[in-house]
Amino acid sequence: MFKILSSNVFLFVLGVIQTFAQSTELIPYLKGNRWGFCGTDKKIVIECKYEEVGEFRENLAAVKMNKKWGFIDISGKEVIPCQYEMVGDFTDGLAKVQLNKKWGFIDNAGKVVIPCKYEDAGDFCEDISANCSGLARVQFNKKWGFIDKTGKEVISFQYEQVGCMCAAGIAAAKLKGKWGFIDNTGKEVISFQFKNVLSFGQDYDSKDLAPVLKDKKWGFIDRTGKLVIPFQYDDANWFYDGVAVVKLNKYFGFINSAGEVVIPFKFENAQFFNEDYAPVMMNGKWGFIDREGILVIPCKYDFAWSFVKGLAKVMLGRKQFYIDKSGNEYYEP
Repeated sequence: MFKILSSNVFLFVLGVIQTFAQSTELIPYLKGNRWGFCGTDKKIVIECKYEEVGEFRENLAAVKMNKKWGFIDISGKEVIPCQYEMVGDFTDGLAKVQLNKKWGFIDNAGKVVIPCKYEDAGDFCEDISANCSGLARVQFNKKWGFIDKTGKEVISFQYEQVGCMCAAGIAAAKLKGKWGFIDNTGKEVISFQFKNVLSFGQDYDSKDLAPVLKDKKWGFIDRTGKLVIPFQYDDANWFYDGVAVVKLNKYFGFINSAGEVVIPFKFENAQFFNEDYAPVMMNGKWGFIDREGILVIPCKYDFAWSFVKGLAKVMLGRKQFYIDKSGNEYYEP
């Protein structure tokens, strides 16, 4: 099965390109093996001195120095010291942080709002549409539940796995080996019957369909649990920009919410459309197509993430750096 589209990895991918407020004027720039930030003219604005960086979210960017993470502002000033083992981006005013192998949440002043006591955690916004539910998924004593922004337990820790809670108030959850869907009070709204699922809430223009796996095939259901697109695909992803990437007979293509093929099955791998471009793999390398299926950025990368605010992260060898929609690379050896 295609690994990139598994729910955990997909959420990781979302973590890398996470939406929300991003400053397109400051672009992560890789010089040698150190990161800084530049403008669209590639002139360095913040010195390339960090081991890793994130993108600017809510006017703060995560930076790694001496194997620890903190945050800088758009002037390059360190506003939250590099003291954490791992961090997430700021979303909806809070960022998740890991300290002593436990996760909690801080505000943009660095104040601990929710103590670091969880084994794992998602963000308060994990939806690329930037619509936030106000709930974050967290793991405690090997079980998953949801908390609000004060740290109050809203949905009890009982699930083996959960997806993000979308703004519409519905989340995927796994209980006793089966996946179903719960609402933002923890009420079961679609019974636990599937082998795997991906969440609702990613594309309101596509009737809000969720991919579900049953009997080794993927199909799509609506919020009532009704099967809208039959179980026929070998893999499937969310709907974004009105289309979903699906796999059939070893190749990937794109369908609309009626199940009609809009871009033929000809790719070795593919990810979702965002901002009218989608990453695709051909001959073992990744590039980008437009909504017509035309290759607009050559397949030369070892991996590529979707565009957000005009930028996409790509991998070439061991290096990861950013490109824009013209294919300009924000990187130098």
